[in-house]
Amino acid sequence: MRLKLGRPDLSRHADRFDVPAASDGGMGVTFLGVASLLLDDGGSAVMTDGYFSRPSLPTVLLRSIAPDEARIDAALDRLGFGAGGRRLAAVAPVHTHFDHALDSAVVAQRTGAVLVGGESAANVGRGGGLDPTRIDVVTPGRPRTYGAFTLTHVESDHCPPDRFPGTIDAPVVPPVRTGAYRCGEAWSIVVEHTSGRTALLQGSAGYVEGALDGRSAEVAYLGVGQLGVMPEDYIRAYWAQTVEAVGARRVVLTHWDDFFRGLDAPLRALPYAGDDLDVTMRVLTGLAQQQGVALHLPTLWRREDPWAGLA
Repeated sequence: MRLKLGRPDLSRHADRFDVPAASDGGMGVTFLGVASLLLDDGGSAVMTDGYFSRPSLPTVLLRSIAPDEARIDAALDRLGFGAGGRRLAAVAPVHTHFDHALDSAVVAQRTGAVLVGGESAANVGRGGGLDPTRIDVVTPGRPRTYGAFTLTHVESDHCPPDRFPGTIDAPVVPPVRTGAYRCGEAWSIVVEHTSGRTALLQGSAGYVEGALDGRSAEVAYLGVGQLGVMPEDYIRAYWAQTVEAVGARRVVLTHWDDFFRGLDAPLRALPYAGDDLDVTMRVLTGLAQQQGVALHLPTLWRREDPWAGLA
């Protein structure tokens, strides 16, 4: 824990909340807090994480946690996936810490989706009572298609320090203590849509050196949780191993919001005790300017088109 008090003021970065809006019926990405993203083309849709419960910090530290079905249902209703609504093709946790995978099985159950990931994600699904036919254990590097989207899971790593390392080796049946949601397999997810549009979904600010070499993505959704307290050399290496590796021309930053606060309140940055978004923005802004890459922050619930304006 750091001694610096308070948290970054998001108003300092207000000009970065400028990802172009998506057109009706076209491709869009909706930011849902932390590393949860909904990708849809007006018909087919996939989602990372689907984390909506967002229990408070005292609950996470002192009590057992479980999916908050009321919060999950409210979010899915808002997105059009409520009872009688549209279906989701896949839910893909980027790793299995609670702030990513706590709700994944419930979201899959509610939306008809397949839960996609490693064995740790599968054990979250099994513990959540998900039908085995709706659990898809991926092979790293092998593309799998869900509706109009093809996902390729590439082995990655969690940003240090990983407070709950290791894999989940048995079904997780909530309520459980937070530590039951160990990191599991961490992924870089490369997405290709039938339109030819591509994206890298990087949920955590960690990497495996060289893992993304030879892959390409026009857009990178880059998780930056804890990145601002890392040495600057690490921040630059992270950018090189993700954004530069895939040749992304637009970067949208995720996992900067305080995930102990519900989505019914305005987002705020993580406190300085665990992260420093101001440092992250300073270093990444410099790299983006040098390399001609557009750098943005996403707006909660807003359907955006990160491919707009790219040749």
